[in-house]
Amino acid sequence: MPISRAEIPVDDAPALIERLCEEWSESQQVRRESERVCVIFSEGTCVLYPETEKLVVALEALDDEPLDQLEAKVDAALEALDGENLDIVWET
Repeated sequence: MPISRAEIPVDDAPALIERLCEEWSESQQVRRESERVCVIFSEGTCVLYPETEKLVVALEALDDEPLDQLEAKVDAALEALDGENLDIVWET
Protein backbone atom coordinates (compact mmCIF):
# COMPACT_ATOMS: atom_id res chain seq x y z
CA MET A 1 0.00 0.00 0.00
CA PRO A 2 1.50 3.32 -1.01
CA ILE A 3 1.67 6.05 1.61
CA SER A 4 2.46 9.73 1.28
CA ARG A 5 2.95 12.42 3.91
CA ALA A 6 3.10 16.19 3.98
CA GLU A 7 4.07 18.66 6.69
CA ILE A 8 2.32 21.90 5.80
CA PRO A 9 3.28 25.18 7.48
CA VAL A 10 0.10 26.84 8.80
CA ASP A 11 -0.70 29.35 11.53
CA ASP A 12 -3.52 27.40 13.21
CA ALA A 13 -3.53 23.68 12.38
CA PRO A 14 -6.27 22.73 14.89
CA ALA A 15 -8.66 25.28 13.39
CA LEU A 16 -7.87 24.11 9.86
CA ILE A 17 -8.48 20.48 10.89
CA GLU A 18 -11.82 21.50 12.41
CA ARG A 19 -12.87 23.26 9.20
CA LEU A 20 -11.84 20.23 7.11
CA CYS A 21 -13.91 17.96 9.38
CA GLU A 22 -16.94 20.19 8.91
CA GLU A 23 -16.40 20.17 5.14
CA TRP A 24 -15.87 16.43 4.81
CA SER A 25 -18.27 15.10 7.46
CA GLU A 26 -21.25 15.47 5.11
CA SER A 27 -19.80 13.09 2.51
CA GLN A 28 -17.02 11.10 4.25
CA GLN A 29 -16.63 9.07 7.39
CA VAL A 30 -14.69 11.20 9.90
CA ARG A 31 -13.25 9.66 13.08
CA ARG A 32 -11.74 11.83 15.79
CA GLU A 33 -9.08 10.40 18.07
CA SER A 34 -7.99 13.17 20.43
CA GLU A 35 -6.03 15.61 18.24
CA ARG A 36 -5.83 13.15 15.34
CA VAL A 37 -8.56 12.87 12.75
CA CYS A 38 -8.98 10.01 10.30
CA VAL A 39 -11.08 10.59 7.18
CA ILE A 40 -12.14 7.63 5.03
CA PHE A 41 -12.38 8.38 1.30
CA SER A 42 -13.19 5.97 -1.53
CA GLU A 43 -9.55 6.37 -2.67
CA GLY A 44 -8.04 5.64 0.76
CA THR A 45 -7.54 7.15 4.21
CA CYS A 46 -6.32 10.55 5.36
CA VAL A 47 -4.93 11.17 8.85
CA LEU A 48 -4.56 14.77 10.02
CA TYR A 49 -2.87 16.03 13.17
CA PRO A 50 -1.41 19.33 14.36
CA GLU A 51 2.19 19.96 15.32
CA THR A 52 3.79 23.25 16.25
CA GLU A 53 3.16 25.69 13.37
CA LYS A 54 2.28 22.92 10.91
CA LEU A 55 -0.38 20.48 9.85
CA VAL A 56 0.74 16.90 9.25
CA VAL A 57 -1.24 14.89 6.69
CA ALA A 58 -0.67 11.20 6.01
CA LEU A 59 -2.44 9.41 3.16
CA GLU A 60 -2.72 5.71 2.42
CA ALA A 61 -4.30 4.03 -0.61
CA LEU A 62 -4.36 0.62 -2.25
CA ASP A 63 -2.45 1.77 -5.36
CA ASP A 64 -0.50 4.73 -6.77
CA GLU A 65 -3.34 6.13 -8.90
CA PRO A 66 -5.86 6.41 -6.03
CA LEU A 67 -3.09 7.92 -3.88
CA ASP A 68 -2.48 10.61 -6.52
CA GLN A 69 -6.24 11.30 -6.65
CA LEU A 70 -6.40 11.56 -2.87
CA GLU A 71 -3.42 13.95 -2.78
CA ALA A 72 -5.17 16.20 -5.33
CA LYS A 73 -8.44 16.09 -3.37
CA VAL A 74 -6.71 17.02 -0.09
CA ASP A 75 -4.65 19.76 -1.80
CA ALA A 76 -7.78 21.35 -3.25
CA ALA A 77 -9.69 21.22 0.05
CA LEU A 78 -6.83 22.67 2.08
CA GLU A 79 -6.18 25.53 -0.35
CA ALA A 80 -9.90 26.34 -0.63
CA LEU A 81 -10.30 26.52 3.15
CA ASP A 82 -7.05 28.32 3.87
CA GLY A 83 -7.65 30.93 1.16
CA GLU A 84 -4.08 30.98 -0.10
CA ASN A 85 -1.58 28.75 -1.83
CA LEU A 86 -0.08 26.44 0.74
CA ASP A 87 3.36 24.91 0.47
CA ILE A 88 2.25 21.27 0.15
CA VAL A 89 4.97 18.77 -0.73
CA TRP A 90 3.98 15.10 -0.68
CA GLU A 91 6.71 12.64 0.29
CA THR A 92 6.37 8.92 -0.34
